[in-house]
Amino acid sequence: MDNELLIQIRKLSQLHAYTSIQMHEAVARKAGLSGTDHKYLGFLMQKGQMTAGELSALTGLTTGAVTGLIDRFEKKKLVKRQFAKDDRRKVLIEPNTKNIMALFEPLYKEYRSHSEQLIASFSDKELKIIEAYFLKSIEIMTEETGKLNQ
Repeated sequence: MDNELLIQIRKLSQLHAYTSIQMHEAVARKAGLSGTDHKYLGFLMQKGQMTAGELSALTGLTTGAVTGLIDRFEKKKLVKRQFAKDDRRKVLIEPNTKNIMALFEPLYKEYRSHSEQLIASFSDKELKIIEAYFLKSIEIMTEETGKLNQ
């Protein structure tokens, strides 16, 4: 591989990550959240109902920080706490998908439209390459995150 191309790809990858952080922070502010709260809400949407301990393990936050996070989400009616049916000592955090989508869909509408247009501009073969890159990149980051969290 051409060393200059490798350097350019790394720089673009970093710029993409930084720009993504900036965009998500801006969206979060418009929604009345912090950027990290916004992303943690995304974990709940993706994974669904979970305990505070599970959210703590997933995010790396302390259980105290997760309690504050859940309190903020509950105040905005984005999640609700409910007791597990099999063990009333266990509290489950349930994302309120309807409220979350109502809050974020308008903020992402234009971005989603532009992204879909961009994706449609690639051939199926190119999309498979992009997909392979993202899947492998996610695998590498997940592995490295696991090592760092040990």
